[in-house]
Amino acid sequence: MSKLKPDSLLSLVFPSDPQVSPDGQQVVFVLSSIEEENLEKIDQEFAKPRYRGRLWWSDGKVTRQLTHGESGRGDSSPRWSPDGETIAFVRSSGEVKGALMLLPARGGEARRVTRFKQGVGGVKWSPDGRYLCFQSGGDTEDKRDERGEARVITRPRYRFNGLDWLPETPAKLWLYDVHKDKLSEWYAPERGMESVVWLPDSSGVLFVAATDEKAAYEWRNEVFSLNLKGKVKQLTRWNSGIMAAVPHPDGKQFALIGRPEGSGNTEYSHIYLVGGDKITRLDEGHDHPVGNSVAGDCHVGAMPGTPVWLDDQTLVFSSTVRGSVGLFRASLTGQPRVSAFDHHPEQVISAFTANAQGVALIRESPTRFPEVELNGQTVTTLGEHLTFQPVPPHKVTFQNELGEGEGWVMLPDLKKKQKAPALLNIHGGPHTDYGYGFQHEFQLFAANGYGVCYSNPRGSSGYGQAWQSAIHGRWGSVDYDDLMAFFDACLKAYPALDARKTAVMGGSYGGLMTNWITAHTGRFQAAITDRSICNYLSFNGTSDIGLSFWPHELGLSFHRSADAQKLWDLSPLKYVENVKTPTLIIHSALDHRCPIEQAEQWYAALTLLDVPVRFVRFPGEDHELSRSGRPDRRLKRLSEYLDWLGRWL
Repeated sequence: MSKLKPDSLLSLVFPSDPQVSPDGQQVVFVLSSIEEENLEKIDQEFAKPRYRGRLWWSDGKVTRQLTHGESGRGDSSPRWSPDGETIAFVRSSGEVKGALMLLPARGGEARRVTRFKQGVGGVKWSPDGRYLCFQSGGDTEDKRDERGEARVITRPRYRFNGLDWLPETPAKLWLYDVHKDKLSEWYAPERGMESVVWLPDSSGVLFVAATDEKAAYEWRNEVFSLNLKGKVKQLTRWNSGIMAAVPHPDGKQFALIGRPEGSGNTEYSHIYLVGGDKITRLDEGHDHPVGNSVAGDCHVGAMPGTPVWLDDQTLVFSSTVRGSVGLFRASLTGQPRVSAFDHHPEQVISAFTANAQGVALIRESPTRFPEVELNGQTVTTLGEHLTFQPVPPHKVTFQNELGEGEGWVMLPDLKKKQKAPALLNIHGGPHTDYGYGFQHEFQLFAANGYGVCYSNPRGSSGYGQAWQSAIHGRWGSVDYDDLMAFFDACLKAYPALDARKTAVMGGSYGGLMTNWITAHTGRFQAAITDRSICNYLSFNGTSDIGLSFWPHELGLSFHRSADAQKLWDLSPLKYVENVKTPTLIIHSALDHRCPIEQAEQWYAALTLLDVPVRFVRFPGEDHELSRSGRPDRRLKRLSEYLDWLGRWL
């Protein structure tokens, strides 16, 4: 295999949305490849590589393509009908943003159901197979920007990362009667609906929503029911974050996935059985979060992970355990309540769906590209598209007062006595993990001669609640200590790493910590700060999560004068005069999570200080550029990284 270059990204095919069939013996999933935007009209001067999704099917023995897509994003969101005879999916082509389609599972032409100006999402079959529900803005269009009209803002939340302007009228819930071929508006919510799921008897759905605008921006949700006649009933008084509700097979109870009642963002999500006035935590004793928190940069498309009832006594869910992600079962009876269902300590299950008859999932590791599996049988061979031999990581541990922390080093192929520049990579979040996910970016660095060091300092997600909560109110303290301790441990354990040629880099929280580190130590010869934060005060008022993020993470808010000084004391910008490290700044213009004004401030300050600095701005991209941004822009970003490292190391 040839040496890895940024354009090796173009050869990759990304799996997503594995959906197990009702009989558990088949899977339909999406494969997204990178192709020219218009194969019939190729621009010879400026390539336009874009993702295009197509549906694939397998029974574990044979794997074949179901759809060929059209120009545009292609096909996504496959969903089996309860009888296994029809696959609903969403097609985006030309000027169509996303139309609901129905495809005979045994073969044939797909039939288009919707012709809205807006796309559809959240497609769900009723258990009896009669209905499909989905969300869509219908034919509403917002042309104010196109017409140059003013916007009048009166709501606390009005922009959101990945969506830009939030619609003033939330997407409606629509009901399609498959038998009668009749489409009707079911429910028009005041605020956005999340996690819509049918009740077992097909009499209606459960959904998650906030009760008012203040609750919405404070991330406090509740569970509601909606019957076929449009009647809504609030079922909880949770007063905290709820990610999903999964009806129990008896239709009277449901599993609630969320943070403990009344708790904030630093708390783990857990699983609770709610029935009437009785609430029981089902993952009691499992000191790890529900869901996948491990980073990976080869996830293009939906990666489902909602817990599933296998029967009336057993719920299967995914959970992040240290640097791994596996499937676990929660039992209503017996002890312990939680046991492993499919968990390997050095792998990540990044997506899954299941029922009593079978499981479909996507599994990956640092040296295994994400592949689709059906009941333990791998049904894709996507790793064959790699143009490089993945480098395995080596585990490195460090100690603090809470116990042992861990990280990893990827070493390049070195000749005898040759040394490699060392890169300290810092993940975002901060409540996420590095671990056993596949990272094309890390492989790129290693293939180009760099030692890649990455770890999970305090504040990371998979190491117990105390570990995650350890940085509450004190970002840039013990997390900084852990990062330095880990990097020192790497240099000591692997003398082939060159301590005289080092760089620090990261995105989001990792970018923030990169700024903080270069403002507090001169040990690194280069820095790359990506979608970062430098000024806590301005972030508080400009980020799409700013109204609640610091209150949750730090117990502070800029609208209180007593807190303003504390926020400034925690801001890297306060200490920018100490920065001497040549810095590359990467940021996206539509990043509303960490707004681009943060990068602009850091760039201006470094410019005034005569620190070598380069600022690369990406139009049309948001906070997800590095993971699922437009392919040509992802290539440019990676090229800028390598050029900067090559210049200073």
